[in-house]
Amino acid sequence: MIPSRFQRTFGGQVAAQCLVAATKTVGPEHGVHSLHGYFVGPGRPDIPTVYLVDRIRDGRSFVSRSVKAVQNGKAIFIMQASFHVRDDNGPQHSDLMRTVPDPESITVDPEELSPIQVAMMDEWKDWDIRIVPQDQFEHNKYTPTQQVVWFRSKSRLPDEDTVHVCTLAYMSDMTLLSSALVPHRHEGEFQEASLDHAMWFLRPFRADEWLLYDQISPSAHAGRALTHGRIFNQRGDLVAMVTQEGLTRYLNKGQVGVPITLLEQSN
Repeated sequence: MIPSRFQRTFGGQVAAQCLVAATKTVGPEHGVHSLHGYFVGPGRPDIPTVYLVDRIRDGRSFVSRSVKAVQNGKAIFIMQASFHVRDDNGPQHSDLMRTVPDPESITVDPEELSPIQVAMMDEWKDWDIRIVPQDQFEHNKYTPTQQVVWFRSKSRLPDEDTVHVCTLAYMSDMTLLSSALVPHRHEGEFQEASLDHAMWFLRPFRADEWLLYDQISPSAHAGRALTHGRIFNQRGDLVAMVTQEGLTRYLNKGQVGVPITLLEQSN
C-alpha cells in the first residue's frame, strides 16, 4: 500500500468504491445517472473498508441502490445511486463550455500554486491536473470565486463505461473544494473536508481523455462552503455535473505561508 499524505481517507476514493460496489449489482443495460452521498465519519487510509449494498428498487427503466462504507463497524460514508436504461426519445440541450487555453499549452508553475494545491499535486501523481491561470479565462462577475481545471487519467483505461464513470467519481472530488478558497489563499491556514457529494452523469466520456472541470463556489459561510462544477469533454460536450458542500474552517487566520492541513471526512 502506498502511504497517503492525507490524514483521512480521500473522499473521492470512498465515493468511487461505493459506486463500483453498486454497479456490480445491476445489469449492463442500466447505467448510473446520479449519486448522492454524505461523509458521516472520518475514514482511515490504512485499514480496510467494507461496502454494503442494499437493493432499494429494481425497475425496468430505473434501478436504485443504497451503499454504506464501513470501517471497524462504523459507517464513514453513505450513498444513494440511481441507474437508468438510456432513452434518446426526449429533448436535448446543454450549457456551452467556457473558452479556455488548450490543456497542452498550460504548464504547472509550483510558485503559482497554493500550499494545499502543491500537496495535492504530489498526492495525485497518477492524474494529469492543469489549473488554468486566473488571467487566462473570462470571469463571471456575479460569481465570487471561480476555478477552471483540465484533468485526466495518465494511464490508458479499459474500454468499459463503468470504469470511466467510477474513475470520474474519484476525480470529481479533486480540486473542487479548493475552488472556494481562490480569493482567500493569503488569509491563513485552512482545514478542509468534504461533507456531502452529489453527481449527475449526462453524456458518455472517457476519463483518460482531457476533461474540463469548470468550478464555482456560490457561497462560503459559517465554516462551510458550497461548490459546484460542470465537467466538459474537449469537444465541449457537458458530460457531468457535481455539487459539494465542505468544511472550510480557519485554523490560523493571518498566518500566511503556513502549510494547509490536509483533511478528508473529518467532522
